[in-house]
Amino acid sequence: MGGLFSISMPCDQVVNQVSQCLGTHGSYIYSLSENLAALQKDIEVLKGKRDDVQRKVCREEFTGRRERLSLVQVWLTNVLNTENKFNDLLSTNDTELQRLCLCGFCSRNVRLSYLYGKRVVLLLKEVESLSSQGEFSEVTEEISVAKVDEMPVQPTIVGQETMLQRVWTHLMEEGVEIVGMYGMGGVGKTTLLTQLNNKFSETCGGFFEVVIWVVVSKTPEIHRIQGDIAKKLGLDGGEEWDQKNENQRALEIHKVLRRRKFVLLLDDIWEKVDLKAVGVPHPSRQNGCKVAFTTRSRDVCGRMGVDDPIQVHCLEPEEAWDLFKKKVGENTLKSHPDIPNLARKLAGKCCGLPLALNVIGETMACKRTVQEWRTAVKDLSSYAAEFSGMEDEILPILKYSYDNLNREQVKSCFLYCSLFPEDYRMEKERLIDYWVCEGFLDENGSRERVVSQGYEIIGVLVRACLLLEEAVNKEQVKMHDVVREMALWIASDLGKDKEKCIVQARGGLCEIPRIKNWSGVTRMSLMENEIEMVSGSPECSKLTTLFLQKNDSLIHISDDFFRCIPMLVVLDLSGSSSLRKLPEQISELVSLRYLDLSWTSLRRLPLGLQELKRLIHLRLDYMKRLKSVSGVSKLTSLRKLQLLESKMSLDISLVEELQLLEHLQVLNISIKSSLVVEKLLYAPRLVKCLHIVVLRALEEESGRVLALPGMDSLRKVIIRKCGMWEIKVERKTLSLNRSPTTQSFPQLTSVHISSCNGLQDLTWLLFAPNLTSLMVLDSGLVEAIISQEKAMSVNIIPFKKLESLRLHNLATLKSIYWVPLPFPCLKTIHVTECPELRKLPLDSQSVFRVEEFVIKYKEEEWFERVEWDDEATRLRFLPFFKFFGPEWQVTYVR
Repeated sequence: MGGLFSISMPCDQVVNQVSQCLGTHGSYIYSLSENLAALQKDIEVLKGKRDDVQRKVCREEFTGRRERLSLVQVWLTNVLNTENKFNDLLSTNDTELQRLCLCGFCSRNVRLSYLYGKRVVLLLKEVESLSSQGEFSEVTEEISVAKVDEMPVQPTIVGQETMLQRVWTHLMEEGVEIVGMYGMGGVGKTTLLTQLNNKFSETCGGFFEVVIWVVVSKTPEIHRIQGDIAKKLGLDGGEEWDQKNENQRALEIHKVLRRRKFVLLLDDIWEKVDLKAVGVPHPSRQNGCKVAFTTRSRDVCGRMGVDDPIQVHCLEPEEAWDLFKKKVGENTLKSHPDIPNLARKLAGKCCGLPLALNVIGETMACKRTVQEWRTAVKDLSSYAAEFSGMEDEILPILKYSYDNLNREQVKSCFLYCSLFPEDYRMEKERLIDYWVCEGFLDENGSRERVVSQGYEIIGVLVRACLLLEEAVNKEQVKMHDVVREMALWIASDLGKDKEKCIVQARGGLCEIPRIKNWSGVTRMSLMENEIEMVSGSPECSKLTTLFLQKNDSLIHISDDFFRCIPMLVVLDLSGSSSLRKLPEQISELVSLRYLDLSWTSLRRLPLGLQELKRLIHLRLDYMKRLKSVSGVSKLTSLRKLQLLESKMSLDISLVEELQLLEHLQVLNISIKSSLVVEKLLYAPRLVKCLHIVVLRALEEESGRVLALPGMDSLRKVIIRKCGMWEIKVERKTLSLNRSPTTQSFPQLTSVHISSCNGLQDLTWLLFAPNLTSLMVLDSGLVEAIISQEKAMSVNIIPFKKLESLRLHNLATLKSIYWVPLPFPCLKTIHVTECPELRKLPLDSQSVFRVEEFVIKYKEEEWFERVEWDDEATRLRFLPFFKFFGPEWQVTYVR
């Protein structure tokens, strides 16, 4: 009985299911497959119509003169919504069909199948309706002419708000039909007229029917002026307008404007504009129309019928300074303490001329180095006598493209940057050295002037977006890949002479590339390849630069090769670590001015090197096998010598030899003997040349005090693994009118000290007023950066220009400075493993730009034990503490 009962229940359910499926709306289920197929077919037809309509709309809207009809947009939106509904249905299509049973006449879940089938049927009807609606005879309409085309413009110029209101009030006066504004070039007339144009859209509402803007410029061509007016009025459509002569065009313009209340704004007119010839009705009290124009000549105002023109004056001194500050920006003005005074001088040189203030302000907005500002002051001073034409001299600097670089010198420097590989970080000063040796920069004058000139050019290229300044290391720039390609194209005479400049850096080369016409090659960059040998005797009579650096596999350069490149001025072999020997025929490079052998494996310099009488720059850094540079004194033109971190360092014999170099300007050197430091005291000319000095493992035969001579040109000092217990400034080298309490190291910006386990303080840094970076590492006896006891007799506030302070593994360090310091330029303090340093020299007024400031640390225990001057100081700086892992590694000069 139990078995019979269990069988009867499913049978009853089946009967019920079938009866439900065959009911009034059963077609939702048993016609589901057919309905889905019909829906898929109809939706494809609808999508095809949608695509046809969309293409037609896009084609007609392309010119910007037509816009789609609202009805068309509603239809396209509805089609999109319907398509989304269909996709939603389709996503469960297989599941719903599998739910059907009894050959599709029934469902295992009638309710779900019923609802799904109903959605299919309703969507099918919706698709059919939309498809029938998608027949459009027109899909777009012409855009009506705007009354006023609002134009982009800077905010109202400081000091000209009154002028704008005066012009506006005068123009709106009853009986005033034409207003003329005159003034010198760049005084702000166009800006004033633009603001006047925009004011009509804000103020006049429907009072005027159309405001027309026309730039006239020096030659008032009637045909072009008519064209600009016609565009605004919608008259210039089609071939018929183009075939009309000036008289016919004038009639057409007149027919439209005589029925409208218009305003005509004419910018930069140099002679009378005949309104009648253009077709413009003369403004009058009766028609209520207005004309306003700008010009540089009051005579033009008279010829235009204006006997009371408005003169646009230059800004008053304080107004000019306010505008200049706004353009330069607070961040730039605060980036160096000397910049505000230099900025005042630059603003004064502009004599209140808004164009000059705007252009120079924008130009200087990204200049964060004092060298650039000093150069700008000098350059602007030289143009003061021709101030009225300043815009012609300044504007080209602001144009962001190669063609608009204002000097061939800058263009040459830019093209030179394309010799480096993609995304290569170029050191600014190294670039400048290349440019000097290629003859791009004026060598007359001091090294400082040449470097400033180079930095100025780099600044121009950066601001023109042709070079990109590195975010972290501001002393490096790189070139965008596409810009580099453009530069290479220009260097090859727009592709006509691809072998003029050979650049195959990072090209995977194992040998010198094959060149059809060696005689036409001017520059060649084969850096960062795997070239093993440089051989052959190609006729390279025009080759001036050869980059072979970072060819690790390079082991041989043939004798004949150097004979074939007599015009070579730059040869860079740095980083070719397998290169152990150079041929004596290097003496054949009679034009060579730049030679870099850094990171090579040469044991000695070839004797032929001594014959390079035009060589001005020699780099011998990180040459770990180099035993001697004897004979370097025979390089009579040498101006810059680098010998950093090589096996050969500065010794007494080399000091004596270097003193024979009459033209030496820059000496970057490593010193490993305190006797050599003492020798320098009696070589003042060499002292003046020192820019970078590395003191490493100094011998201690002369006692435990290191006496440094005052060095006016010194930029960077690295002291490593030295045993001295004190560093003092040697008074012997001080001039009679300078005391040791002033600037013994006026150019010193970077000091790195590590593993000096005898030092107790660095009080000598008081005499480095321009220090920007200080790093002290692994020196266990340092108790104070500046000793209070030693500094009491010196009335100097230190670290006024310090930007970065790094302190690591200083077990006994208790104090940086005993009282709070202003730190106007400080951006970063990084402290790790300094357990005794409890208090930083900060108060509630320290660090001017605190929002950009950060204190990095890695020990939570140290952070919790920091002591504050007061609660205001704690609240000021606590948000700027950042936890970082160890990041300590001295970056040595390369």
